[in-house]
Amino acid sequence: MRVVVVNSGSSSIKYKVFALEDLTTLMEGLLERIGPGEARLKHRRLTVSDDYEEIIETRFITNHREGLEFILDVAGRYPTTRDAPREFFGFGHRVVHGGEVFRKPVIIDDEAIRQIEDLIPLAPLHNPPNLVAIRALRELRPDVPNVAVFDTAFHQSMPPKAFHYALPSEFYRMHHVRRYGFHGSSHQYVAKEASRYLGIPEEQLNLITLHLGNGASASALHGGKSIDTSMGLTPLEGLIMGTRCGDLDPAVHFYLSRKTGKSFEAIEDILNKESGLKGICGMNDMREIQRCAEDGDDQAELAIEMFCYRIKKYIGSYYAVLGRVDAIIFTGGIGENSARVRKESCEGLTALGISLDDHRNEEASFGVLEIQSEESRVKMLVIPTDEEREIALQTIHTIRHAAGVKGVPNL
Repeated sequence: MRVVVVNSGSSSIKYKVFALEDLTTLMEGLLERIGPGEARLKHRRLTVSDDYEEIIETRFITNHREGLEFILDVAGRYPTTRDAPREFFGFGHRVVHGGEVFRKPVIIDDEAIRQIEDLIPLAPLHNPPNLVAIRALRELRPDVPNVAVFDTAFHQSMPPKAFHYALPSEFYRMHHVRRYGFHGSSHQYVAKEASRYLGIPEEQLNLITLHLGNGASASALHGGKSIDTSMGLTPLEGLIMGTRCGDLDPAVHFYLSRKTGKSFEAIEDILNKESGLKGICGMNDMREIQRCAEDGDDQAELAIEMFCYRIKKYIGSYYAVLGRVDAIIFTGGIGENSARVRKESCEGLTALGISLDDHRNEEASFGVLEIQSEESRVKMLVIPTDEEREIALQTIHTIRHAAGVKGVPNL
C-alpha cells in the first residue's frame, strides 16, 4: 500500500508517494500553473532497475480537483513495480497554520475542515489551497483517510514567555496574536536524524536547528522539543529569506505608508515578496547571489553578509536560551549546499565552543556531514531535510493510532 503526501499551493500541487512498509519513495512530482492556460506535470517514478524515470506531461487544468485527477491518471499509466497504483493507506496533507487548535496531526473530518477554515485569517495565502486539495481527495477517494499535519504544531511546546508578544493582552485573547512558528516538520525531522546519528535519545538533546532556504527559520530545541523559533504570527518574522524581510522595526510599515502613500496591503506585499535577499541585491537564489558576489557585485556580497549575520545572532541568542547546546544543524537548500553560509554564520563563536573545520565544511555529502573542528565542544551537522517523509510518518502514526494499532515504522 501507499502513503501519499500532498503540499497544495495556490496554483501548484507537490506530492510524494511512499511504500507503506519501508517508506521507499515510489513516485514524486510537481504540477504547476493550475488555472488559465496549460498546466505542466513533472512526475518521477521508481523503475524495476531501482532508478527514477521522469515523465513530463501538459494538460489544461482549471482547478485542483482536475489537477489531482490528472496526477492519479498519470500515476496509473506509469506504475512502479512495487504495488498496485490505487491501493492507498492514507493521504497526508501539509497544512501551514494550525493555530492553537491543532497541537498534533489529525484525521480530517468535517469538523477539522471547519476549524482549518476558521484559521484562514492567520494564513490567508496558505490554508485555502491546502483545504482545496483536502476536499478534492476526500471526494475522489472517500474510502481513504486524510490526515492534516500542521507546520505550527511542533512549536506548540513553546512556553508563554517565548510565544507571547508584548502587546495588550486582549489582542491575544480575542484575536490569537502570538508567535506560532513554521517549518515544524523540517525541524522535527532533522532533530530525529541527529538523535539517530549521535546515538543520543531526543529527550536528552539540546539543539539549534537552522532551516535555510528561500524560506528560513531557526529553532531552539530543549530535550527534542521546540522552546523558541524565529518565525512568528506569520512566516515573515525572523531570519532574512529569499523575498521576506525577516525581523523589522514595526514602525517601518507606518513610515513607508506616510512617505510613499502606499497602502498597508501594498507594503505587506513588498515585505513578503520583494524584500529579503531579493530586496537587497535583486536576486533570491543564493547560488546566483554567491556567483555574483565572487564576480565583485557589492550588493550580492552585502546580501550574503546580512543573511549570515542574522543567522549568527540567532545562534547566539538560542545558545543563551538553552544554556547547553549539543549540536547545531544546518538543513534546507542553502543550509545543505552553501559552505560559505555555514562558515560565515559561525565565525567568531569559538568562545561558545563553536568551531568549524574548513576542509570538512567543503566536503560533499549525501547523508549526515560533521563539519566541526576537533576543538569544537558543539557538534555541527549538515542533515538533508525530508519534510515529506516526516509527514508520511506522522500520517501513518495518526491513522494507526485512530484504529487502535500501536507502533509506526522505525525508519
